Amino acid sequence: MQSLAARLILSFMTKETVIGTFRVREGAEAEFTDLLGRHWSTLHELGFVTDEPSSIFRSDEGGLTYVEIFTWAESGYEHAREHPAVLAIWGPMDALLEDRGGQPKWEFPHYQRVSLGA
Repeated sequence: MQSLAARLILSFMTKETVIGTFRVREGAEAEFTDLLGRHWSTLHELGFVTDEPSSIFRSDEGGLTYVEIFTWAESGYEHAREHPAVLAIWGPMDALLEDRGGQPKWEFPHYQRVSLGA
């Protein structure tokens, strides 16, 4: 059974936009992009993310880095983190990434959309 703190943290992750950063090991780009190319579509087919497709960005400044931005559907993260089809992508991704420049191999801060008056 999850602790109250864990349930509260997970509840804040729903309907939030994720900016996932992936620091890809040298020589692993082709394999990584194959997995990343299936990531959002797998999450979407399972109903874990909203209908808005993810945005993906690439940079080779300071080492190869990809960023993927998408929004979880209600309870999407809670289900994704235990679903075999998602874990079949996340597991192999881990081996293709590296800690770099004091930063972890991957990070997933969550953000809430805000509207600022024009």
